[in-house]
Formats: sequence, structure tokens, C-alpha cells
Amino acid sequence: MTTLFADTRRIAHLDMDAFYASVELLQYPELRGQPVVIGGGRDHAPELLPDGTRRFARLRDYVGRGVITTATYEARALGVGSAMGMMKAAKLAPDAVLLPVNFDAYRHVSRLFKAAVASIAPDFEDRGIDEIYIDLTHVDGETAELGARIKRAVFEATGLSCSIGITPNKLLSKICSDLEKPNGLTILGYADIPDRIWPLPVRKINGVGPKATEKLAALGIETIGQLAEAEAGYLQEHFGANYAGWLTEVAHGVDQREVSTSSETKSISRETTFERDLHARQDRDTLSGILTALCSRLADDIQRKGFVSRTISIKLRFDDFQIVSRNVTLPRAIADAAGILQAARECLKRVPLQRRLRLLGVRASALEAPGLAGPLLCSQGELFP
Repeated sequence: MTTLFADTRRIAHLDMDAFYASVELLQYPELRGQPVVIGGGRDHAPELLPDGTRRFARLRDYVGRGVITTATYEARALGVGSAMGMMKAAKLAPDAVLLPVNFDAYRHVSRLFKAAVASIAPDFEDRGIDEIYIDLTHVDGETAELGARIKRAVFEATGLSCSIGITPNKLLSKICSDLEKPNGLTILGYADIPDRIWPLPVRKINGVGPKATEKLAALGIETIGQLAEAEAGYLQEHFGANYAGWLTEVAHGVDQREVSTSSETKSISRETTFERDLHARQDRDTLSGILTALCSRLADDIQRKGFVSRTISIKLRFDDFQIVSRNVTLPRAIADAAGILQAARECLKRVPLQRRLRLLGVRASALEAPGLAGPLLCSQGELFP
């Protein structure tokens, strides 16, 4: 086996390019090259006209509190992004096409691309509907050729492109899969870190959100290289021992996590770090939309993996980096978005929400095979009372 990483691991991170939007473009090829936003409801489905063409809903006509699930790269170029409120996005890209989410189609294509990868490299860690980590350490072949083979297999199976980063660990591969999007293939070893990783902004590190980026910038640290050069004591003074130690390690490309290929899934979670800190009351509509979207995605993940859950948890990170979590154990296991949303709301009622929030997450645990579990109806009321 020939490899760029002698005596070390080869870990790939594969991320499907603008996945939901790309799946929609398979069905509506006439929208290629246009700004398209995914996140509408059934009433935003395209209308088939008598001449065989379609009339599409436009973002400017949207009214409500929904949030964007994803968008094409053309829409992103206009400042529109995932988890952004629809009304805000409409001001940035009023002429963007609005399509409803179609999870059945996304799940189908997800299964296709993962089966294509498994035919080449069976050891992979499922990280959701549109991304996986792949252990290539013991797969025969030169690294670049393997990456190209996987990309071809995914395209032949789905008609979609993906971006892949291949490095010695998950941390670096996650960064690299984003460097040459869309349809990228980035390969590097530890020796390449000073040239390829250190010039990047610190926000490229998965786990360094907007608040930490802002705080580091105030300390004169804007690139990963500057973070790597920072004294450990200086970081600890401003971030605490645990987070400072983690920052130092990741800045040097250190990550010992294994690719988890176990079929025994203990929990499934979805979380997001906000572009700005949000207040539970002043930004209630935005937070409500984000929580609804997270619960919907979590329900999709649970159902796709063939589970139901008896314990739902929420995770909050405040503007002072304090992390708080709460959970509720249900009388019967669930997998529907409405039930998860109701359980998450019950958890939120047990958390003081005086400080601003920088991260929100929802997790399902105590997983089991579907039995007699049924949906719980979502009660009316504020998501963030």
C-alpha cells in the first residue's frame, strides 16, 4: 500500500456538496445556477403549468418564522445560510427560489452514497445524512487515487458531487473537506500543517464558534498559526484550563479520536453554534425556528437509523462558555419531530435563561428498536417561555 502518511492513519471526511439543495436540483434541473433556498412547507411546492413548465415560489413572498435548512452556493454568495431566519434571508435574496424540504428523497440519496463508499472502504462513521468519516488506513491504494475513486463512485450512484479531505485524523480531515468546495479533494500530512492549516482563520476549526473567534481576535489571535504560537498559560487565563488545552492541541493538528464504526449507536444529536449570541426572549422567534429545525433533523436521523428514543436532552452553551444540559425520560419511546420538540421544550423550562446563548443542541438517547411507541402530540405555547 502506498500512502502519503507513512506509519500513521489515513482518515477521510466526506461532505456532500449543498446536499439537500443538490438533491432538489436533480428533480428540478432548470434551477441549476440559480439561488435556491430549502426550508419551505408543502404550500411552497412548485406548480406545474399547462405548458409543462413549473412556477416556483420565491423567498420574497415567504411569511412566517421558519428557518433555512440549506441553500445552493449561488444563494450563499448572497449571504444566505443554514439556520438563518427566512424573513432575514428574504431581505438578502428576495428573488431566490424557495422549495419545501423532502426528507424522503434526501434519505434515499444518503443511503445510495454511503453504499457506494462502503463498496470501496467499509469502515466509516456515519455523522448524519450528508457526511461521514472514512478509515482508509488499511485500504489498499494510493491516497489520491482512493479519494478519486470514492468521488467517482458517489457521483455514479447519485449524480451528485462531494468534497473529501484526507489527513491523519478527523480534526484535520474535517477542515480539509471544506477547503476546496464544491467537488474538492484535499490531501495533507502533518508536515503540511504550517503551510496549509496555520494560515486559516481560527473559525475553520470545528468547535471554535463565533464567540470564541471574537474573543481570540480581541487577544490578537486570528489565524490557527497564531493560536499554535500562543502561550498555554495565556490561553488558560482567558478560556479556562480545559478549553485552553483543547485549543492548543487542535491548533497543532492533534486529534486522537478513532473512526467509530460500531453498529451499536448509543445516542444521536444535532446542534448548532449561532452566528451571534442570542437572547432567549429578545430573539425568541429565531431560537424557536432553530430549535424546530434541529428537532426535525434529529427525528430524520433517528428514523433513518431505525431507532426510537426514550430520553431527549437539550444542550446550551452560554456567552460565558458555561455548558448546561437537561434531559427528560419519556413514558414511551418516540422518533417523531413533534414529540422530540415537546420533550426539548420541557427540558428548556428547567434552565434559567438570563444569559445570552451561543449554542443549542438536542440529543436522543436510550435508543431502541421501534416497538409499540407512538407519537406524542406537541402542545401549543412558547418554545422559549
